Amino acid sequence: MRLEILPVLGIGDVTEGDDLAALIATAAPWLRDGDVLVVTSKIVSKAEGRLVDVPADGPERNAARDEVLAAETARVVATRGATRIVQTHHGFVMASAGIDASNVDKTRLVLLPKDPDASARALRAALAERYGVDVAVIVSDTMGRPWRNGLTDVALGVAGMSAIRDHRGEVDPYGNELQLTQMAVVDELAGAGELIKGKCDQVPVAVVRGYLNAGRTDDGAGASVLVRDATMDLFSLGTAEARAAGLRSAATLADGTGPTPADAEAVRRAVAAVADVVAPGTAFTHVTDEEVRAGLVATVPGWPAGATGLILGAAPTPVDRPDLVRFGADLQRLRTALAAEGVPSALLPPPAGSTASACLAI
Repeated sequence: MRLEILPVLGIGDVTEGDDLAALIATAAPWLRDGDVLVVTSKIVSKAEGRLVDVPADGPERNAARDEVLAAETARVVATRGATRIVQTHHGFVMASAGIDASNVDKTRLVLLPKDPDASARALRAALAERYGVDVAVIVSDTMGRPWRNGLTDVALGVAGMSAIRDHRGEVDPYGNELQLTQMAVVDELAGAGELIKGKCDQVPVAVVRGYLNAGRTDDGAGASVLVRDATMDLFSLGTAEARAAGLRSAATLADGTGPTPADAEAVRRAVAAVADVVAPGTAFTHVTDEEVRAGLVATVPGWPAGATGLILGAAPTPVDRPDLVRFGADLQRLRTALAAEGVPSALLPPPAGSTASACLAI
């Protein structure tokens, strides 16, 4: 395979109502069947009227932008200072919902296209019907990546080619069957197009020529297939947000222990799950000794007779020192971890004479 990346020059400023197919076909009469057209989402948004008016500067501008961001946000993923990482109504996770203030009048903001896949399909159809050229269309935008510095262009919408090249079931040269390899080829082509388009060169469209799998008879499933299902998302929240969500969940857990003693292995898994995030030096002791448990039942008001105690203290604290029980974020994290293992728990008053805030029974 040999690829060429060609700039489409002379499109100029795009305004609401402009005919993108006509602008592109006029600027690139050399388009061929099988080319991949990489179109910056901003000109799609401008042509479709996805702009909002805001004050040019001052606190009023910030307030107006915050209102627009809230309207474009389906879910907040992480917040750090002025930075907002959110999930848009499309399902994309990106900074500020993709709202852009560059290459536009200072009194306006550009939003992402309402339906980037539909925009790609419409542009592809117009080029085929009016200009007789069968191309694939990618609507691209710039995003950051988790755990990586820098930005790259990715596909928000696509028509005329598959978003993913699936290698599962193929055999590599060493005889290994590929199990997981699915390449997001439209993102790779979007990034390739950005190398020529740039950010300040006013080249909003690029053509990638020579990609063998570009052409197809239908539009395809679009770029929406790239959005990972929430049930498969292992990193759906920022660190601080995940911690806060866990504490909120723990605070609303129903108080009460199970009808039978907690499974020791389940307790061990719960302890292991929180061991790295509790206060340094804190140790969890699962009390299983009948004599010690009897002592706890006698000293802690409301302790369920069938419950097994958990004591938080600095190792090697003896298990018969309930006065060293501590309560706070550590205990709430443990309650959440226990609930995830199916172990119900109850918050109880501290032992008589103890300086602790509460105890935990399971």
